[in-house]
Amino acid sequence: MKRLFDLALALPAALILALPIALVALAVRLTSPGPALYWSDRVGRHNRIFRMPKFRSMRSDTPAVATHLLENPEQWLTPIGPFLRRSSLDELPQLWSILRGDMSFVGPRPALFNQDDLIGLRTEAGVHELVPGLTGWAQVNGRDEIPIPQKVALDAEYLRRRSLALDVNILWLTAIKVLRRDGVSH
Repeated sequence: MKRLFDLALALPAALILALPIALVALAVRLTSPGPALYWSDRVGRHNRIFRMPKFRSMRSDTPAVATHLLENPEQWLTPIGPFLRRSSLDELPQLWSILRGDMSFVGPRPALFNQDDLIGLRTEAGVHELVPGLTGWAQVNGRDEIPIPQKVALDAEYLRRRSLALDVNILWLTAIKVLRRDGVSH
């Protein structure tokens, strides 16, 4: 049921957003050297690694670590990087991961391959059994502003409470948060 819901949303969204996606890709290419997309190794269901695309908001030579682990992360941002992150436009290419089945619209955000603390806590809590999401319960309850143990607790709560109604609620809350730019760190 969840997979059908994802496909029913992702296919029309990909068609509707095709022009904005092309325009953002062009803007990234025109404002900084390197490809428009950044493919990062992420941890998916059952801790399987998959390649997740995002529009590149950081320079091509940025170290492959979580943004909060960078010393002075602002120095690595491209000219339009802050806008892409604040508006969440950098997330649009993840529709590809949803169409492929590597991600869902709602689930725990996929960890970076090297976030061992997050991966370990999620595995202990059983959260690794879920397909990661474009948004999730932790994102609408703090996004970048909450510590990892609290994110995992919220992910585990989602695991216990998950339902189509909760997913629709999370998508609605995400839209509100994105429009208000709540909880975006960089």
